[in-house]
Amino acid sequence: MTAIAACDDYETYGDKKKKERDAIATFLSDSAFQVISEETFNAQGNTTDVSKKEFVYLTKSGVYMQIVRKGCGTILEENRQVNLLCRFYEYSLLDKVYSASNITDPRNYDKMTITRTGSNYTASFTTGVMYSTYGAFVPSGWMVPLQYLLLGRQDSEESEIARVRLIVPHSQGHSTASSYVYPFFYDITYQRAN
Repeated sequence: MTAIAACDDYETYGDKKKKERDAIATFLSDSAFQVISEETFNAQGNTTDVSKKEFVYLTKSGVYMQIVRKGCGTILEENRQVNLLCRFYEYSLLDKVYSASNITDPRNYDKMTITRTGSNYTASFTTGVMYSTYGAFVPSGWMVPLQYLLLGRQDSEESEIARVRLIVPHSQGHSTASSYVYPFFYDITYQRAN
């Protein structure tokens, strides 16, 4: 009697989402990040304590966010198109590798055009590493912090541009993240182009 065993390597979307959740949980634990609630975040004046390695979990988007610097300048004006310059690095939580970055050359940046309408943001990359790697689409996760940041340009030694760290689930990520159900960690600075 001969038995034939079939190997089923097919992963369901549910399997991929579980791997994503596990990768995020492992990253948070291994990095000793402390997750705080939105209520705590709001009570702290929409800030996170970097010395305590706090990340706020934003339930609506599923993004984890740490505000390293709130920035200098103003919030994005409504119904006005603005150009932002971003420097970042991207780390794949599943592959455990840095997958994209523009921070090695200080003259290098990604430029996005963005407009705020109420609490909604629409944006597209016009140049840079994200643009050349993933296209013009700006991941929704990159826009989540904007309502909490002051965006301007560094005009003195005391002023600092906005900087955040994000854990972005696939549903808020770029096309590769969405297609393969990959979460990414980002460290991003935002400043106005002019």
